Amino acid sequence: MNSFFDYHNDQVAKLPLHLKKYIIEQEYDKYTPVDHAVWRYVMRQNYSYLKNVAYYPYIPGLKKAGLTIEKIPSLQEINDALAAIEWGAVTVDGFIPPAAFMEFQAYRVLVIAADIRQLEHIEYTSAPDIIHESAGHAPIISDTKYNQYLSYLGSIGTKALFSSKDYALYESIRALSILKEIPNVDQKELADAEALVLYNQQNLGSPSEMALLSRLQWWTVEYGLIGSIDQPKIYGAGLLSSIGESASCMDPKVKKIEYTFDALSYSYDITKEQPQLFVTPTFQNLIDVLEQFESTMAYRVGGLESVSKAIECKNICTAVFSSGLQVSGVFSKVYTDAHQAIKYINTTGPTSLAFKDQLLQGHDVHYHAHGFGSPVGKLKDAKKSLEDYTAAELVSAGIIVDKAVKLAFENGILVEGKLVGQTFMEDKLVLLSFADCKVTDKEGQVFFEPAWGMFDMAIGDTIVSVFNGSADKNALEDQLYVSEQPTHQPNYTAKDLQYQWLFKQIRTYREQGKSDNSLNEIWQGIQNEFETDWLGAMELLELADTMPTQQALANELRAYLNAQSEKYPAYSKLISDGLKIIDAKLKFE
Repeated sequence: MNSFFDYHNDQVAKLPLHLKKYIIEQEYDKYTPVDHAVWRYVMRQNYSYLKNVAYYPYIPGLKKAGLTIEKIPSLQEINDALAAIEWGAVTVDGFIPPAAFMEFQAYRVLVIAADIRQLEHIEYTSAPDIIHESAGHAPIISDTKYNQYLSYLGSIGTKALFSSKDYALYESIRALSILKEIPNVDQKELADAEALVLYNQQNLGSPSEMALLSRLQWWTVEYGLIGSIDQPKIYGAGLLSSIGESASCMDPKVKKIEYTFDALSYSYDITKEQPQLFVTPTFQNLIDVLEQFESTMAYRVGGLESVSKAIECKNICTAVFSSGLQVSGVFSKVYTDAHQAIKYINTTGPTSLAFKDQLLQGHDVHYHAHGFGSPVGKLKDAKKSLEDYTAAELVSAGIIVDKAVKLAFENGILVEGKLVGQTFMEDKLVLLSFADCKVTDKEGQVFFEPAWGMFDMAIGDTIVSVFNGSADKNALEDQLYVSEQPTHQPNYTAKDLQYQWLFKQIRTYREQGKSDNSLNEIWQGIQNEFETDWLGAMELLELADTMPTQQALANELRAYLNAQSEKYPAYSKLISDGLKIIDAKLKFE
């Protein structure tokens, strides 16, 4: 990653290589004057409503995150502000996979989509954008309990197992969000994309750990309410950044439910307003519920069910033996004994071995390029676990380097070969290496043949933990998926550029002041060329309404906006809401 991207922020600088590949440059200059006007309109509307219903004091919260009402923030400004609470921020291209998003959070780095919603989608967009990510998420991060919850959620999210169907859903949601931001998109293509998302949502099967964790994130971080059921406050970023849903969510028809572990049973649809929302009494309660969920996860439970989840994942996972040895790869098979306990596991393709998240020397993905397999269990008639044998006890048991060794397991696995090496880590035997080795079970099934080369046998009575990704994050560079489909980037026409130029003139007037005449000139430019405009006229009215010499223009603009509201019903609420702020002469402080 180019050093430019770390923004002189310690948290961003600490990110591992496999996360840095998601980071893109913000390219602040690409934001147009219309983009800044969209930001300003949304932020003014948010303040108008959220100053009464948001959990945190809105303007102070924005300032603590390096944000203002007036313009789209730069990542440097955000990072300078978040550094005070040991957080950072980076920009990415639209949706990234949940596992990556969670891991950024674990590193206390806020992920912000670089794009901003189009004017046509000013009220709401299902695509992640800089309004949602920065104005929604960042201001509340200064709350200590809440940022503890976020990093905790991220840390267990990095371990959560996902299913192969989760990625199909992720890709379809990403594709739909991209299509929705393309001007004049083909309606059949859009309908097909919506149908695919719906199909994938309805055919996930039993939700994976990542799917369940995503539900908790959705009902808290994105759409959470806090306080009492009767008078809750908003803290969820999805609500805070939607000028439509932040108001409608308080309607009695949207059911309010106490936030407990039961929230896991509620799925969600990103394309629709939520039929119910969850209210937590405190942020500590979020942490308590998350602890309950964590206790059910494969990385805490281990065993056959957890390994089976890893096989369904079809991506890199790590299984931890009771000795502490960590096997990271794509798990392909698990064999069980008569008691349904694991007796043998296999990975396929590049696999690495580690201990306490550090690669074992000589056991990287190049050495185990074609997979790995090992028995799991206790030796027959042994008085103690093999992992607890000392070097002297191995010799006493006839397990001697450079000698032929036969190991019979309680579960029927038989390992026969010449022992050529043994590996201890912190007084635990974690690996025995054999040449000319054959591994079978009492049914005659062959697990390893001498012709296959060296047999490295993992040591452990049980699999105590299974989690997503590799143990040593540097051992497998491509363990996190990056979509090949980029977000849509607009190509501006000459007319688009003319419209943007007019908005630039409005901003210059507001910030620097010019002759009163220039307002009329800008207004003529809009009126003559842009018949569907409402936002430019709204910004001009905001200025003219405060100037005694411009009351005739103000009246003309107000009449125009009212006419636009009648002519274009889709603009009616936007225009009405904008006029309310102007008429209330709201102070943004």
